Amino acid sequence: MNSFKVIASIVSRLAIVFFIVAGSYSRADTVVIGTQNFHYYPHYDFTSDNDKGLAWAIFEAFRATTNHEFVYISMPVLRLQKELAKGSVDFIYPDNPKWYNPIISNTLKTFSRPVTKALGGTILRPEKVGAGISEIRRLAMPLGFTPVNWQERVDNQLTHLIQVNDTLNALELIAKNKADAANLEYHVTQHIASQQPTLGKFTLDPKLPHDGVAFMLATINHTELLAEFNTFLVSHQALIKRLHQQYQIKSPEIILNNLSDQYY
Repeated sequence: MNSFKVIASIVSRLAIVFFIVAGSYSRADTVVIGTQNFHYYPHYDFTSDNDKGLAWAIFEAFRATTNHEFVYISMPVLRLQKELAKGSVDFIYPDNPKWYNPIISNTLKTFSRPVTKALGGTILRPEKVGAGISEIRRLAMPLGFTPVNWQERVDNQLTHLIQVNDTLNALELIAKNKADAANLEYHVTQHIASQQPTLGKFTLDPKLPHDGVAFMLATINHTELLAEFNTFLVSHQALIKRLHQQYQIKSPEIILNNLSDQYY
């Protein structure tokens, strides 16, 4: 059984249990979740017609325990914030109170518990691990992301920032030796590299700039449903763990420890 069928089976079983226990319901309310229009699989890819990634699987498992229908609308990052402010969407994903945006003050939003954690860091060829930060003179980064950990080097013209459309473009620049490294998410990089074997191998240098970041669901007006979602995350930890394993997503701490053991 493939991973999509396994996830669908889990969601279906949850729905059956819920309706047996809860009985009949009135017509479900529609909840609109605005999502980034990035191919960020296995974390998420809400532009896909099939398996949309870990976040989708968790949201759908939660939906199966509620009297709601979830609709996902993909759009650019800043537009997400605008639509949330206008009330056109009920929730946005991913979000984090540490992220800056010029549209909505984070104090106006309520954030969920972490749905998952991503690991963003310095992606390069395995043979370049350990060479040091001074060897990263050309750094690729997808549009819409801020080079927080590299800003000082960029400002001092020690590292030249190359903006690209997405993760695949960044990896292609490394493969063509047009970039020394890229600031990317580890799991997304490994997934794309596995789908594009001609690009070669990539890894993350655990001694170069990196960040573990929580992906959260955010809302302005629907705090009660968000509280239900938080309760779901706590009460269904075994399911959440199983879905992480299904999508092969590990915690930043485990990845960094494994990479340190492998390369240093």
